[in-house]
Amino acid sequence: MTITLDDVASILHIPITGSMISFSQPLRVDDANALLVELLGTTDVEASRETEQCRSPSVRLQWLRENFSTITDVSSDDDIEFATRAFLLHLVGCTLFADKSATSVGVVYLELFRDLSMVGSYAWGAACLAFMYRQLTTATRFEVQQLGGYLTLL
Repeated sequence: MTITLDDVASILHIPITGSMISFSQPLRVDDANALLVELLGTTDVEASRETEQCRSPSVRLQWLRENFSTITDVSSDDDIEFATRAFLLHLVGCTLFADKSATSVGVVYLELFRDLSMVGSYAWGAACLAFMYRQLTTATRFEVQQLGGYLTLL
């Protein structure tokens, strides 16, 4: 049985049509640090420390929870936007684009949350399905022992 876009729409109730999610080239660590500073409001030092710990242009899901879970009624609008982006990044890192580590998420997805009003216009289901098929392709290699992706679809 093959997983289809209709299956994704029926199971996850996320859009399968809309703007395509694609990235022209892999994100470099220094570009990831710049995105973290610009879109999450971290300092250069914090961003560099986190990507160095991950040894890639990624952040730990735990780091996102620790640094962005303390929004209150008196938080500034900027802090609320930063926390919203962090929450969305955490969400896609735990679900739609979960990697094999299950502990980190690529900062590249943060670019999708630059303009929060556009989040609903993306074809999240199509991107999720493409990511899942990429993970399944990788998992067919002899040396691979784990599987990433949104396994609920299987």
